Amino acid sequence: MRFVEIKSEDQQAVLAIHRARDLVVRQRTQVVNMIRSILREFGYILPTGIEAVSKFAREHGSVDQLDLPEIADGILGVMCHQLNGLNARVDGLKRLIEQHAWLDTGARRLMRMPGIGPITASAVVAIIGDAKQFETGRDLAAWLGLTPLNKSSGGKERLGRITKKGDRYIRKFLIVEVTSRALMARNKPEKADIWTAKLLDQQPFRLATVAMANKFARIIWAIPTKREEYRQPIV
Repeated sequence: MRFVEIKSEDQQAVLAIHRARDLVVRQRTQVVNMIRSILREFGYILPTGIEAVSKFAREHGSVDQLDLPEIADGILGVMCHQLNGLNARVDGLKRLIEQHAWLDTGARRLMRMPGIGPITASAVVAIIGDAKQFETGRDLAAWLGLTPLNKSSGGKERLGRITKKGDRYIRKFLIVEVTSRALMARNKPEKADIWTAKLLDQQPFRLATVAMANKFARIIWAIPTKREEYRQPIV
């Protein structure tokens, strides 16, 4: 049985920033969906992406008004004001996390990995702490829910989907970041490393990204455990 390692007060403090940011981001998504739904009811459709809605919220009331009923336009103004405040809070919390990442030695070491940014590195340091509590890199990958379910029976090896039973906060960041790298490798094969290019060629896209996230988790375990810097694979 693996027991949970007790977090230090500094870890708890940084983790509080991450939890607050995650809450504000989810609230922002709800407000964005509300603004889109109000506009859609009256035939106005904004471009995809949060930046389009944020731009509309910043400009609401300062440019030509839409042809909306007064009550609907007033509610829309309230939602736009709330979105502007949430964007400011997200930016402020992001700066706090980045500041912690650059001041922490372990987080700086993790950020030398391609695809690992300040938010992910800070989250790993705050949540995982001492990676030595895991005996192997696979144990950490399993703790993050990135290993497949074992359904072997009668001497036949059968692996199912990933368990998704670990910390979904770190797992979410890893999946997003490796997906970005996989898209870059698919669109610009000349910049991709051999392992990634071969994996994308042999496996479905989503299966390949999960395998990349599993590998990232093992590297994240190895760097602080062995007190080494990240080294690019030798071609």
